[in-house]
Amino acid sequence: MNPPASPAFPAELHRPSSEPTVLRCGVVILAGGASTRMGSPKQLLEFQGQPLIVRVAEAALAAPVWPIVVVLGAHADRIRPTLAHLPLLVTENAAWAEGMASSIREGISTLQQFSRRLDAALIALCDQPAFSAEAVRKILATQVASGRSIVAARYAGRPGAPALFLRTHFAALASLTGEEGARTLLNAGSDHVATVDLPALAMDLDTPADLAAAQLAR
Repeated sequence: MNPPASPAFPAELHRPSSEPTVLRCGVVILAGGASTRMGSPKQLLEFQGQPLIVRVAEAALAAPVWPIVVVLGAHADRIRPTLAHLPLLVTENAAWAEGMASSIREGISTLQQFSRRLDAALIALCDQPAFSAEAVRKILATQVASGRSIVAARYAGRPGAPALFLRTHFAALASLTGEEGARTLLNAGSDHVATVDLPALAMDLDTPADLAAAQLAR
């Protein structure tokens, strides 16, 4: 079933923070994939005693960013109850099979429905167990220091998620297509993109072998 065009956002989703933010930055956590190579929903994989999607969502909630949107797609009915106890905006991308870009579009749309006053959006992935509030803080600080309109984590020799985009890029994010997601924007060149070295984020979980290696590396 498709989600409503204009979702209602309950009052309890307002989360005042004692930690000041320089940017009014929301977060979009992409969690809509089918996990074909893993063989089961990787969003629900247990890592250090938590489902992976909960681990990533709680890390975002601990950072000076708000609101947090989680975009579900495949396996949405199985994943949604796992997030029910957290103050998140959970939306469902009915077009998840089109690729990652469709989930980015859904997430940006939901952020903008919730607040038209955001300065930036941070795009994060559900399968990076090393994602942390500290990583988010470093990305925010780098944007302020550099003035660049895009700030991305850097690992494995190139920029990647999580990545922050100022609102000047929201229209471009909302028109992305395909499986590459925001890669074209991240490759826009040094005039627009700053990076933060976060090598631990190179670990993502796509296959059972990835999960086994991550568990051994704990």
